[in-house]
Amino acid sequence: MTQAVEYQSDILVIGSGAAGLTLALHLAETSSVILLSKGPLAEGSTLYAQGGIASVFDEGDTIESHVNDTLIAGAGLCDKNVVTFTAENAKASMQWLIDCGVAFDKEETSDNQQDAPYHLTREGGHSHRRILHAADATGKAVQTTLQQRALNHPNIRVLERYNAIDLITSRKLNRPGNRVLGAYVWNRDKEHVETITAKFVALATGGCSKVYQYTSNPDIASGDGIAMAWRAGCRVANMEFNQFHPTCLYHADAKNFLLSEALRGEGAYLRRPDGSRFMPEFDERAELAPRDIVARAIDYEMKRLGSDCVYLDISHKPADFIIKHFPTIYQRCLELGIDMTKSPIPAVPAAHYTCGGVMTDLHGQTDLNGLYAIGEVAYTGLHGANRLASNSLLECLVFARAASQDIESQLQKIQLPMNVPSWDESKVSNSDEEVVIAHNWHELRLFMWDYVGIVRTDKRLERALRRCMMLQQEIQEYYSNFRVSNNLLELRNLVQVAELIIRCAMERKESRGLHYNIDYPALLENSGPTILQPT
Repeated sequence: MTQAVEYQSDILVIGSGAAGLTLALHLAETSSVILLSKGPLAEGSTLYAQGGIASVFDEGDTIESHVNDTLIAGAGLCDKNVVTFTAENAKASMQWLIDCGVAFDKEETSDNQQDAPYHLTREGGHSHRRILHAADATGKAVQTTLQQRALNHPNIRVLERYNAIDLITSRKLNRPGNRVLGAYVWNRDKEHVETITAKFVALATGGCSKVYQYTSNPDIASGDGIAMAWRAGCRVANMEFNQFHPTCLYHADAKNFLLSEALRGEGAYLRRPDGSRFMPEFDERAELAPRDIVARAIDYEMKRLGSDCVYLDISHKPADFIIKHFPTIYQRCLELGIDMTKSPIPAVPAAHYTCGGVMTDLHGQTDLNGLYAIGEVAYTGLHGANRLASNSLLECLVFARAASQDIESQLQKIQLPMNVPSWDESKVSNSDEEVVIAHNWHELRLFMWDYVGIVRTDKRLERALRRCMMLQQEIQEYYSNFRVSNNLLELRNLVQVAELIIRCAMERKESRGLHYNIDYPALLENSGPTILQPT
């Protein structure tokens, strides 16, 4: 192997959504940062987040109430210290976003609009209006504002269309200690592997909902950070808790389009094909029940009726109210021939959010020295068995801020890694069997949807694990013999996180939050997080 290093920086941030951009911008004031983006800089889950960000801004609301709502939604598995830490740091994190230029909606007043209070909406599981939003495209406002600042920052180098392959660690190189030294990355445009060394590495790669056949997430959500951290020796936790968003648009031409929680927060009803409401029969909170309850109710009704979808109806509200508050959804529906001001919207559940992930502390530090995980890739203890609506972007902001402070306190004590070997491609060749990847890709996502979806059984989980292990063997053999590609790297990571999801689900002998197993319908009296340790 040659001793070559293509890039060096103080910090390597893998992922360019809210978590990655926030961390990069905080650290760039004192450090050199490389920001790695798997696709175009904007393409990630943050861009498509519609609802908003939860934070206590109203005088009638309290941090204690936000904490309590989060704990209730988490079904007894949240870490209360983490929940309190997040809620207490929410307003300062939101103020930083506001100072960066994110324009959240304000109440309409006759006075100076600049001094008007923020318009706060309410979503499922919240006892107060506390969701700051930018119409129904909050994620887009956050993403575009932060990425523009990152692109203009002299200490941030943005590398677009780069896949992280694996973390480089001192243990893998047979050096003393157990520290991350950087990462091998695949340049998708030049189609070769490069090496990045850094004092610190942060994973901000999002979740793994692409492991399912139907998902609201963009194509990049393939669990890369979770799989890389696991291979590097980090523990993961609570991978069985996959949040299925209750309402995604059901239409052949509307892949992955989310129908925001805020629709139900502003009074939308869920209806059967005959027009009757059904949520009051399942929960006294009706459409404002937490997502796991709503998703299971929809799944039950669709299977009971043999229906392809249910319907989300806000047409009883004034048309100008709907168009003003949900312009993105209104326009997309109109393009597909659906006027949501006059008729209900066909909707189905879809895999939406990974509540588990790489285990971290309150600063985002993982089990591997120098490696941080922030946002959906991480398990902090905030979400427990079910994420409360609009706590996801909040977690990105709060923990990116905390991680930046922790990294800055150590920066001068750590030396840049030296003599890191470059990637060895001498024993691989170009693939002539891409059909293997396509076939395995489809098989994996289909059996995960059928066997490890909204409702599970022991037999389904056992079947899923057998198929998963067979696929892992095939994919590893393929990976060992052929040069890497985007599809191969994503498939390798997806089959790894699929195994972690299945093993966590098999260990939980109860139904709690997002994990529902017909064979264990009751809650255990004493329950904690499901933790997996690499061997």
